[in-house]
Amino acid sequence: MAFWKMSSRDATAFKFLFSIVFIYALMSAIVYSVLHMKFISPLPANAPLERFSEARAVEHIRVLAEEIDGRQEGRPGLKEAATYIKSQLEMVKERAGPNLRIEVEETQVDGSFSMMFLGHSISLGYRNHTNILMRISSMNSLDTDASVLMNAHYDSPVNSPGAGDCGSCVASLLELARLVVDSGWVPPRPVIFLFNGAEELFMLGSHGFMTKHKLKDTIGAFINVEASGTGGIDLVCQSGPGSWPSYVYSQAAVYPMAQSSAQDVFPVIPGDTDYRMFAEDYADIPGLDIIFLLGGYYYHTTFDTVDRIVPGSMQARGENLISVLTAFTSSSKLKVASERKSLDVDANSDMVERAVFFDYLTWFIVYYPRRVAMVLHNIPAALFLCVPFFLYMMDPRTHPWLSVFWAFLKGVMHHFAGILLGVIFPVLFAVIRLFFAYPMSWFAHSYLAFLMFIPCSFFGLLIPRAISDRVSNFQGVSSKKIMTVEPSDEARFWGAFGFYAFATSAYFFAGLNGGFMTFVICISMLLGWIAFCLSVKSYGYNSIKSPMFYVIALVPYLLYSLYFGGILALLVIEKTGMMGAIPPPYGFYLADVAVAAVIGIVTGLCLGPIIPICDRWLAKSSILKFLLHFSVVMLAVSSQFFPYSKDAPKRVVLQHTFISAGGNEITGSSYDLAVIDANSIEFVFKHAPEVAKELHVGPSFSLGNAEASPQEAWVALFPISCVITKNGRFPAKATNISKRYSQFPHLQTHKPQTTFENGTRRVHLELSLGSLEEIWVTVLNITGPLSGWSLADGKPPAPELPPGGPPSYILRLSGNSDEKWNFWLEASSEEEVRVDVAVLDQRLDEETIHLKGLFPKWSDVIAYTSFLSTYLF
Repeated sequence: MAFWKMSSRDATAFKFLFSIVFIYALMSAIVYSVLHMKFISPLPANAPLERFSEARAVEHIRVLAEEIDGRQEGRPGLKEAATYIKSQLEMVKERAGPNLRIEVEETQVDGSFSMMFLGHSISLGYRNHTNILMRISSMNSLDTDASVLMNAHYDSPVNSPGAGDCGSCVASLLELARLVVDSGWVPPRPVIFLFNGAEELFMLGSHGFMTKHKLKDTIGAFINVEASGTGGIDLVCQSGPGSWPSYVYSQAAVYPMAQSSAQDVFPVIPGDTDYRMFAEDYADIPGLDIIFLLGGYYYHTTFDTVDRIVPGSMQARGENLISVLTAFTSSSKLKVASERKSLDVDANSDMVERAVFFDYLTWFIVYYPRRVAMVLHNIPAALFLCVPFFLYMMDPRTHPWLSVFWAFLKGVMHHFAGILLGVIFPVLFAVIRLFFAYPMSWFAHSYLAFLMFIPCSFFGLLIPRAISDRVSNFQGVSSKKIMTVEPSDEARFWGAFGFYAFATSAYFFAGLNGGFMTFVICISMLLGWIAFCLSVKSYGYNSIKSPMFYVIALVPYLLYSLYFGGILALLVIEKTGMMGAIPPPYGFYLADVAVAAVIGIVTGLCLGPIIPICDRWLAKSSILKFLLHFSVVMLAVSSQFFPYSKDAPKRVVLQHTFISAGGNEITGSSYDLAVIDANSIEFVFKHAPEVAKELHVGPSFSLGNAEASPQEAWVALFPISCVITKNGRFPAKATNISKRYSQFPHLQTHKPQTTFENGTRRVHLELSLGSLEEIWVTVLNITGPLSGWSLADGKPPAPELPPGGPPSYILRLSGNSDEKWNFWLEASSEEEVRVDVAVLDQRLDEETIHLKGLFPKWSDVIAYTSFLSTYLF
């Protein structure tokens, strides 16, 4: 009955609100279909041989992720995968015509180097990692000709079948290699397909290629294919050096998916790809880093299976790759390393200067160089500053320049306040909700996050207008019109325009490569303003048709904003499952606050541009109450949902830790248990009582009263261990481990130490990994007066500085555990050097397998065995 008692103006306002909601709903449906590749028709296995076929590619994924039992370093499946890839390439080679020269080779790479990752400095030593390589060229090509490299890694992380990461990448390149040969195309420049076997161990396979292979200096361009999920948008997230790679992509891609703004945020994302080895650390090869974005729930989990691959994703990726590959091989800018170094930088700015580019719903791509952006992205700010002067010139007496300019500046502050409140209110509601609900209750139901936080963000956007109207009504304010509409609307419009204009300029002068979003907002608002002014002349200021014309004029931008914002919001929601368990009290709120803030920002991008014109109708007390009540109801409803499911699993790390002394003695055993998001171990035990019972934990378990795992217990996962802070240690038996292994990892000197005249001493060490069978990695944490060693060019990495502990140096070793590692350490004094050795073994004993099986199906348990030992020299 309350609805029928509304005033006519309120009823009209609600009609306008629901009309806006309907328009956004239609646009959201379009965006959903684009993000999930609904418009792509995958080709079947019997598709013509001159076409890329998703079905043929998926069959490769099925073999790699299902028929082969694990492609992790140290496991037999990795060698089986290498054999399978090589056999497929040999079959392609046999079908090649007489006009093609095809070489297939298998190489073993080794090396040692230091790098920064997640803000930590580490050294890596590796040996006997396998790379598979195919080179396709014309019969008259030379070995020194500039070539295009297509790269994918075939290893997968611990416990994961790796269908998306990166079976999908390998499958794409296998089908692409077949397509090149079967289509009869003769590449004008050689094409190299590199399948490297050690990306998950910090890009070791690509490092080995870039430092050792004879063809490394012939690479003129590269495309690195990666996956942060199981399909959907296949985004160009890194491009460079220079703008040439992105320009080629913009011209050639069939379904362009690229945004230069991704390059601005990628450095802060906790991850890396082989792109780093090719374009940054060990070469300056122009190239693209292309990554599947959606399906992050399954990334690095046991749920990364072939049935999770988003239909249509592989087809779109394949058609893009063959088109871009063709363009790269035909480009006159394809140069070998020596030619790139000799280029005149000023004459080849596209080889050093990045560009601004973005795709519009994968339909087409907008691309322009940064030097063009310097002009375009500063035009809106200049226009904002000029409009008051133009109004003054039209009628100096009615429109004093300073008065108009001050009104516009107040409009900027007004809009900024709305955008800020649009972020603050969702964050505030998220914090309040956590007083009576679990964190991340939206995690398994992403639509809940939008229903919870968009209304309260919209509420925040409208608050400045509501307050302003109350103040104006109270003071009885009246003023002359500036142009053809009410002064408040005009000032707010140009204020909002100025806000986005200054943001565009600031983004550019910060040296970033995006800024297109706010620039497009400015252009769209100008078109909308013209439509609005014309509709006011035709229908009058008080007609609801006038703001509707403004909204309709903005639809092309609004559609894009939903696309851009949808990618951002879904990416953040899916990745909160692996954000790291920050210690309380902040960690409890982190995930909800992060998602609320991002959705608030996205709401500002999607709704902010319509606010200056539409808030006159929407900032009614009845609508504000409706938004507030809807938000409260959704907060209450969301608290009834369980955060996890098989489609959105909780990540748990289960480490069976053995403390060893010498080569055949175990002195201690425990289970170290950790979680990787905001819901703590107490949450797991509450909903998995069988696990609690097995670990002899009662229903009143409290993490604060339990024994915590010391941080050094997780050194086998370093530096990933930095996100493992909420954990517990529980007793475990060690009775059967000696029956499985005859010898455990052991470090010892293998010849007398050498003492030099300057007082330094050199300790010669030999590391035996015992009879362990499936070693992923060995990590050494070295403390003491270390001044040099025989690894990584003789230079230890920058030391770790743990709170309350001595500086330490981290070394990760991988590959071929049957052989011993021999190296030396140099100490600058007689003070003892301490070496903590942690070996991550993927084999589990029966007790651990049983415990892992007790965890509920909505969890993903990364389980392994860690052998720890300490030595003093």
